[in-house]
Amino acid sequence: MSDTYYKRLSALDASFLGFEERNTHWHEAAVMVFDAGPLRREDGGLDFDKVLNNYEWSFEGVPRHRQRLTKIPLFDHPVWVDDPNFNIRYHIRQVALPQPADERVLKRVCGYLLELPLDTDKPPWEVWVVDGLKDDRFALVTKVHHCMADGISGMSILHALLRPQPFERPGEPEPWVAREAPRAAELIGDELARRVRAPFELLAPLRQPSQALQAARDVVEGLVEASRLGWRRAANTPFNPDHIGPHRRFDWADISLSEIKQVKAKLGGTVNDVVLATAAGALGHFIREHGSDTTDMDFRALIPVSVRNKKDAELGNRVAMIMVELPVGERDPVSRLYRVIETTQKLKHSKQALGVSWLEGLADQVGGRFFLELSRSATRHRPFNVAVTNVPGPPMPLYFLGSQMRAIYPMMPLFPNQALSVAVLSYDGRVFWGFNSDWDALPDVHELVEGIGFHFRELHDATHAAGDEGSRHINPS
Repeated sequence: MSDTYYKRLSALDASFLGFEERNTHWHEAAVMVFDAGPLRREDGGLDFDKVLNNYEWSFEGVPRHRQRLTKIPLFDHPVWVDDPNFNIRYHIRQVALPQPADERVLKRVCGYLLELPLDTDKPPWEVWVVDGLKDDRFALVTKVHHCMADGISGMSILHALLRPQPFERPGEPEPWVAREAPRAAELIGDELARRVRAPFELLAPLRQPSQALQAARDVVEGLVEASRLGWRRAANTPFNPDHIGPHRRFDWADISLSEIKQVKAKLGGTVNDVVLATAAGALGHFIREHGSDTTDMDFRALIPVSVRNKKDAELGNRVAMIMVELPVGERDPVSRLYRVIETTQKLKHSKQALGVSWLEGLADQVGGRFFLELSRSATRHRPFNVAVTNVPGPPMPLYFLGSQMRAIYPMMPLFPNQALSVAVLSYDGRVFWGFNSDWDALPDVHELVEGIGFHFRELHDATHAAGDEGSRHINPS
């Protein structure tokens, strides 16, 4: 039995490596803000050694941090192997802001740090420890390549690093020893065997013809629905230049989760529906301010939908990318929410996610290049305007050792002809929004960010002004 170790990337994971271009770097990120006091040394500096030690302990639960990418010879498909040259000090770096450093300074620094590509010859992640924030706080700017984790599995990284109560680490973890990577012959032999088995695995459902026929119908229905949107060009908007540049601006906002739930309790739907309705209001206003008519505009958002089962705790991506039409032309905030609810309810009964998920599974069997080229072709055609992701995060406060996390702003990467992505994450009673944008295409993105708060407040106030008699409750199920 071989003592070597490797883990093959799925076709979806591998496709995120293929999306890397000169101006589009496919890492996810988050900016986490903490109280610095518990980590201050007597000389006033941040105890960087404690930061490093906490990360090293967290690797016990998330070993992927010490793994790098290599390719299967002949097949050119990526796999994970342990990195014998892993050096934590390469991946975690420290920087101090000029004083006084307010939130605006942090945003500018984050925009620069987040636009830099990751080195995929090493484990594809990095952390910047940013000290010197006002109110005696510091930030962790974390970057993880999308091939390594999606939003849901990224939460496992967070939970390995943070805890619901202040804590200490018991010294240093046991020394880590990298497992040997397999030789080329082993990788090629395993892949050949896998390709031989693939047709039989694809035909396995035919052993139960009646179930297979219904499953096939569902998949075909989902593929037809996905292709209907996927090959139709979305509207022209300020968010969709022909090509994006290399410079990024990262901005953020936050909203009370309890107030979002008040709106949902009054009008129906889900937290995600309220988030999408708020985004649609701000996006529509921004488009109109730039001289475009949003009446009957075919505006679409690309939304990752988790297809991960509850027992699947492994890192990697288990999502299906689906497209949702957003009512950016609807001026009335309550009507806009109702339209979003109607759209998402239809999606719950749609087979779009099933069709896309089946396509991803097929690509795993026949080879990832097929899925990558299909995805590239679809995105070049621009079937959507922006990407929006909403991940439920921890409902309670979390601590990095003794330091409480006060905020967490997520970031989603950009496609080549997409100048804006919106990532949303709930945490400890707040909903945090992160806006990743092309600096040159959207120099006034701060106006959109400010619009999130304005359009949510408009919806919240309109909800309560309507009263029980004026509301039209829609059951989210």
